[in-house]
Amino acid sequence: MPLRRLPLHDLHVGQGGRMVPFAGWEMPVHYPAGVMAEHLHTRSAASLFDVSHMGQVLLRPRNGLDHLASCVEALVPADILGLPRGRQRYALLTDDAGGIRDDVMMANRGDHLFVVVNASTRDADLAHFRESLGHAEVEEAADRALLALQGPTAEHALGRLVPAVSGMRFMDVAIVPWGGMDLWLSRSGYTGEDGFEISVPATGAQTLAEALLAGGEVKLAGLGARDSLRLEAGLCLYGNDIDRTTSPVEAGLSWSIGKARRIGGSRAGGFPGADRILRQLELGPRRQRVGLQPEGRAPMRAGTAITSPEGHVGHVTSGGFGPTLQAPIAMGYVDAKLAQPGTRLNGDVRGRSLPVSVVPLPFVAPSFKR
Repeated sequence: MPLRRLPLHDLHVGQGGRMVPFAGWEMPVHYPAGVMAEHLHTRSAASLFDVSHMGQVLLRPRNGLDHLASCVEALVPADILGLPRGRQRYALLTDDAGGIRDDVMMANRGDHLFVVVNASTRDADLAHFRESLGHAEVEEAADRALLALQGPTAEHALGRLVPAVSGMRFMDVAIVPWGGMDLWLSRSGYTGEDGFEISVPATGAQTLAEALLAGGEVKLAGLGARDSLRLEAGLCLYGNDIDRTTSPVEAGLSWSIGKARRIGGSRAGGFPGADRILRQLELGPRRQRVGLQPEGRAPMRAGTAITSPEGHVGHVTSGGFGPTLQAPIAMGYVDAKLAQPGTRLNGDVRGRSLPVSVVPLPFVAPSFKR
């Protein structure tokens, strides 16, 4: 099957983007400056990432938004009924075994919900919504691009075009007119930095991108920097750090389970896998996602076995070099009894057993505008 092309494909190629296959799309992994420079520029100024491969889904109620939110709560452990208008929330689609089908962003836009899903699961998620939400219209916004403007100067860069963004705080959403089209904005991202995700009609994506890049402070960045930034921020990548074999509690994502959905809450349970997930909340899981700091300079990549004197105790799910820290970093799962920061373990790297320590996540503190 041929790879799908982004609405900004020609812009990426024209700017020297190295295009690679990713989740069925042809995506820029980096530009001539390289991953390191793009990563550090995001931390110091602002970068523009094309994330149009992500799925954008509109859930429109037929019987009122509260009824739709209640139906959606049968799919996720998040508190969707309590989600205020103009706000979005991180949510996990769980399965009957307590595993994670996908991690998504859900926004309350007043008369409907707007959901951003992962590219690798978009078709399955759409089918799941359509099968499960009989009292809703499920529409994919396939005619829109999605851009992520990330970094400490993101507000300044976007504010030149849309001054109203200065009043938005982390996880706010808004629909704002610009250039004869509606921009769907959220103050969020996948880097740990302040920033915005901007849904724009595909026909206007290049106009917006060029306007953001024109100021000079914003530069293009690709998949490579996006991955190293989210790893430093301790954020999960679906298919690596979370999947249908991992539960929200094991993954350290218990914070996404609403208070009302927990034991003793007004709407406790009622989501797929609730028995296992709520039991783990109460008793603890057998394994836990942790930060891992290898000693020395050798990175520990995904799949690296983690061992202790007792034998195999876990594995790395994401690993690489952290440009901000100038050191290798990793995340993975280890036995819960070994998950305390400071625990010293070993990683098997090309036949060598190298020391690694459990450390707190994230590696780089977030700088969201609260």
